[in-house]
Amino acid sequence: MMDGPRSDVGRWGGNPWQPPTTPSPEPEPEPERRSRRGGRSFWARCCGCCSCRNAADDDWGPEPSDSRDRGSSSGTRRPGSRGSDSRRPISRGSGVNAAGDGTIREGMLVVTGVDLMSSRSDQNRREHHTDEYEYDELIVRRGQPFHVLLLLSRTYESSDRITLELLIGNNPEVGKGTHVIIPVGKGGSGGWKAQVVKANGQNLNLRVHTSPNAIIGKFQFTVRTQSDAGEFQLPFDPRNEIYILFNPWCSEDTVYVDHEDWRQEYVLNESGRIYYGTEAQIGERTWNYGQFDHGVLDACLYILDRRGMPYGGRGDPVSVSRVISAMVNSLDDNGVLIGNWSGDYSRGTNPSAWVGSVEILLSYLRTGYSVPYGQCWVFAGVTTTVLRCLGLATRTVTNFNSAHDTDTSLTMDIYFDENMKPLEHLNHDSVWNFHVWNDCWMKRPDLPSGFDGWQVVDATPQETSSGIFCCGPCSVESIKNGLVYMKYDTPFIFAEVNSDKVYWQRQDDGSFKIVYVEEKAIGTLVVTKAIGSNMREDITYLYKHPEGSDAERKAVETAAAHGSKPNVYANRGSAEDVAMQVEAQDAVMGQDLNVSVMLTNQSSSRRTVKLHLYLSVTYYTGVTGTIFKETKKEVALAPGASDRVTMPVAYKEYQPHLVDQGAMLLNVSGHVKESGQVLAKQHTFRLRTPDLSLTLLGAAVVGQECEVQIVFKNPLPVTLTNVVFRLEGSGLQRPKILNVGDIGGNETVTLRQTFVPVRPGPRQLIASLDSPQLSQVHGVIQVDVAPASGDRGLFSDAGGDSHLGETIPMASRGGA
Repeated sequence: MMDGPRSDVGRWGGNPWQPPTTPSPEPEPEPERRSRRGGRSFWARCCGCCSCRNAADDDWGPEPSDSRDRGSSSGTRRPGSRGSDSRRPISRGSGVNAAGDGTIREGMLVVTGVDLMSSRSDQNRREHHTDEYEYDELIVRRGQPFHVLLLLSRTYESSDRITLELLIGNNPEVGKGTHVIIPVGKGGSGGWKAQVVKANGQNLNLRVHTSPNAIIGKFQFTVRTQSDAGEFQLPFDPRNEIYILFNPWCSEDTVYVDHEDWRQEYVLNESGRIYYGTEAQIGERTWNYGQFDHGVLDACLYILDRRGMPYGGRGDPVSVSRVISAMVNSLDDNGVLIGNWSGDYSRGTNPSAWVGSVEILLSYLRTGYSVPYGQCWVFAGVTTTVLRCLGLATRTVTNFNSAHDTDTSLTMDIYFDENMKPLEHLNHDSVWNFHVWNDCWMKRPDLPSGFDGWQVVDATPQETSSGIFCCGPCSVESIKNGLVYMKYDTPFIFAEVNSDKVYWQRQDDGSFKIVYVEEKAIGTLVVTKAIGSNMREDITYLYKHPEGSDAERKAVETAAAHGSKPNVYANRGSAEDVAMQVEAQDAVMGQDLNVSVMLTNQSSSRRTVKLHLYLSVTYYTGVTGTIFKETKKEVALAPGASDRVTMPVAYKEYQPHLVDQGAMLLNVSGHVKESGQVLAKQHTFRLRTPDLSLTLLGAAVVGQECEVQIVFKNPLPVTLTNVVFRLEGSGLQRPKILNVGDIGGNETVTLRQTFVPVRPGPRQLIASLDSPQLSQVHGVIQVDVAPASGDRGLFSDAGGDSHLGETIPMASRGGA
């Protein structure tokens, strides 16, 4: 297994700082410490535009201790807020007059009821593309009108004055946009206005226009009237709360996306693909984003509350995405997920076992405690959920051979001694087999022109940004061109995708000399799920110019000039007439395999190569274990000739050393006797894991019980102990955990589970298997759900809440 004193060896490599491997048992969030550290708030340190807040800004501060029970809080959760899709009852209440004594005088214009037309089947929700949210409240997108029906005590007259008011936060103020006043028929400020559409007896239909720059969140709604007989105010009714979100359909919103197929994919799609593995062996897993599941929107707004983000800043997608990147990880702020790369997940959930974001976010909302555990794809999956839920077009992106630059040199530096043996105490930079982050779409008015569009946001805690573990938003265009002086965090992200791997060899006098530069070793492939299909889309061209092109070399050297080693390319170069190619057999976990190196002499003279192969297991973060097999060989190559050096590896040789994801690292170093050429290569490969086979047994209809069959064969000759299945699918099944006990070596098992769909349409049901002996096992099936007759869907516990620790007997067991 792994050596060294680091408790989180799979994550930080040689970095001296290390987080705790496991959390304390449900630590208190400590709201006072969350909001202020050392006299300066997170917001002041994280976002320069908000650092001038004065002491009167009372909407900045810690989350109130009872915030999830307060009607004014964005995180409010009420029992029974899920229900059928029938029209909600019109809210009614006794009003108050201007004097506040509750007297209603004859002739006053009294609002006797309000209908926000908030059910999923109503015009408002359908026009605002919010009809999939499993909520009864009105959910609208800013910059777009919605309709309200007021029930009045008498006929509306032209002399009557009606004012709508929206309030958010604990201390709403007009100047901050947290108290919005909208006089009906007179227009408003900043794009807010309300107009009478139809007056029919005692019913008054209004069209309300929200500002395209409105704060996002959950607002209280009330109505004031003024007539000759006096003033009336409708008391606040929690049934009249209105959620306002970002609007990618509004051209005046800074998050506007001018492609409907993009909006369907990056805002409305509830599931997606996340890619992992290595460039040569790409794995994919389906992830349930579940942004419309009941409770998820409240969880997203609760995240902003937990950070203490000023309500006045919640209309800016740059600021919101930056806070989300900080809060999805738990460092600094008791955020959503605890990162763990140690391989010991006994006090939480193995990151590979998650199948979606819903269970994670609902746990955080319910308990207020950070959820164990996450790694990069989990952080990215949750970030996609949160940003899509709030209305930002977002996608999950995987970068293969992703560099982790620890010294701001903007190069990956690998140091060797005089005999080309790695000097581990100097090799602090690492190359992750893959790293997953997010792209989100927005304008960047805080940057010069030309940097709108896709922005990188990365919630995985790596390097700090302004002293906080967050990253982005960073313009992809600035990354592509090496403009590392652009905010936010461009130097770090540029190094991840387009730095060079530089090999340094110690000389006799103790100095170091560059002996080899791999210009195509970092950021070899950047991918995301394609629009409208489950295919993989190559988006490398967005992040970098073609490898080796003049534009790409200029970007690299421009960036390096701003790094800590601006003259790194000054003294490089050596003869390279022997080519080397590394290959690894595509093998399944539990099988024997072969690795090989092909050498080709491209010169017109004989060449003799001394070659050394070292094989070790590796975490996907590039942190390696001890070398468990090596081979040395001298190869003589005639002019133009090739030869292959092969190293067989048996299952019994690598099995005792395996770590997460079954990855291995082959280090190859060599020396050409005649020319002095240095050969160096690091090649990562992985062992494939089996898939779960899911079969639907019968038709799926909203409100009717349906059954799925899951089949799994253990590929290992050893028993899998404490096997846990997870099952989740938005509109189908709330997160469910199934304990199935042990599965014998090479044994096949079958289990069946029932679920009740709650929303119609094409859905994804996703399952995973996890045990101490085998992880990264997943399966998915598409379920086309037919609507129930006369109903668009139902929101109840029929879909099942999270069932934790349920023991499931096997339907059948079979041998190999």
